[in-house]
Amino acid sequence: MPTASSERAFALIDCNSFYCSCERVFRPDLARAPIVVLSNNDGCVISRTTEAKALGIKMGQPYFQIRHDLRRWGVAVFSSNYALYGDMSQRVMTVLESLLPAVEVYSIDEAFADLTGISGSLEALGHDVRRQVLRQTGLPVGVGIATTRTLAKLANHAAKRWMRQTGGVVDIRVPERRDKLLRVTEVGEVWGVGRRLSDRLMAMGIRTAWDLAQADPRTIRRRFSVVVEKTVRELRSVACLELEDEPAPKQEICCSRMFGRRLRELEPIRQAVATYAARASEKLRAQRSLCRQVRVSIRTGMFNPTEPKFAKGVICTLPYPTDDARLIVRMAAEGLERVYQEGFAFSKAEVLLLDLCQRGEYTDDLFSAQQPAAAERLMGVMDAINGRWGRGTLRPASIPTAPDWGMRRELMSQSYTTRLDQLWVVKCQ
Repeated sequence: MPTASSERAFALIDCNSFYCSCERVFRPDLARAPIVVLSNNDGCVISRTTEAKALGIKMGQPYFQIRHDLRRWGVAVFSSNYALYGDMSQRVMTVLESLLPAVEVYSIDEAFADLTGISGSLEALGHDVRRQVLRQTGLPVGVGIATTRTLAKLANHAAKRWMRQTGGVVDIRVPERRDKLLRVTEVGEVWGVGRRLSDRLMAMGIRTAWDLAQADPRTIRRRFSVVVEKTVRELRSVACLELEDEPAPKQEICCSRMFGRRLRELEPIRQAVATYAARASEKLRAQRSLCRQVRVSIRTGMFNPTEPKFAKGVICTLPYPTDDARLIVRMAAEGLERVYQEGFAFSKAEVLLLDLCQRGEYTDDLFSAQQPAAAERLMGVMDAINGRWGRGTLRPASIPTAPDWGMRRELMSQSYTTRLDQLWVVKCQ
């Protein structure tokens, strides 16, 4: 057995085709069938299984354009079921935290782990993580191991790309394996290199991850930014990005949805805005922040040439920094009154909380109003009730229980893990 090593070691654990895999857990009859999951309002494809990719289905393809092909090909199609996906994500992260010493949840389907100092074979550990997550949740994951977080991302990409050869685990801490992967990886696949940056790098002759690793860090910083410079150094196995114990609070919080149908009257739009404002305030309280401003905006559909176009937003300043859903909903409704125009068919509304601060980070004004202590207690009780009995159990009266303007989810699966009346039923014969 190898002894504990002081060499830095990071792992990225990523669920494969996460949304589709969540659906497949409760539909074993679809174990080898092509599956796609659609975005809000059943708009476009946002998740595909390997079988669906083999049929040529592209990420982001509008559903209405390919729905007949999907039916002809026998593709199982699901509306997005975020309650199910969120619960399954929490289960995966719980398993990872029980197996690994330091885990940072990066997104709903990804987590970094710091493996520095762990003795034994890290590749064997990666395979054990895959087995345990699959056994306890039913979800397949890929594991990439490297000396930096950026390289771990690339290793994870390789683990999923060459699943049969690698068994879903790739360790590139050995320089020869790292360099081989860098040479065959396009620069656009590097973590943090988007399409626009990729085009600029390729114009400089930097076409692969290897090319980027060989670039002069100072030149890259001068021409781009310190963030891209850190990427170069990370590709050279110099760890510049550490795991975060707690993610930094968001500086803005947004809740935005397309309506399930076009809305012309003010009242249903007011209900939608109240719903989004209340949801945004939940997110605000979850990170224990307060906001000073609320921006409300509405718009029509932008792609139908026969429809009149309209889009407008307004910022409302709150009387004091707050996380009180009642006040935020009321201010959002007042903002909507200022931007609404008759004669248009509106398709979307957005509520954005701005100028966020943490308690104790701002100077109290002796002569200005402060958030009442009773409001904080009330919001705490409301969140506790909703946390136990489900979101929306206790809510502002302006929010309807089953709005007819809600998102289209005609193909949504059951909430197998979050609702007692929709639990998975297994029949024995």
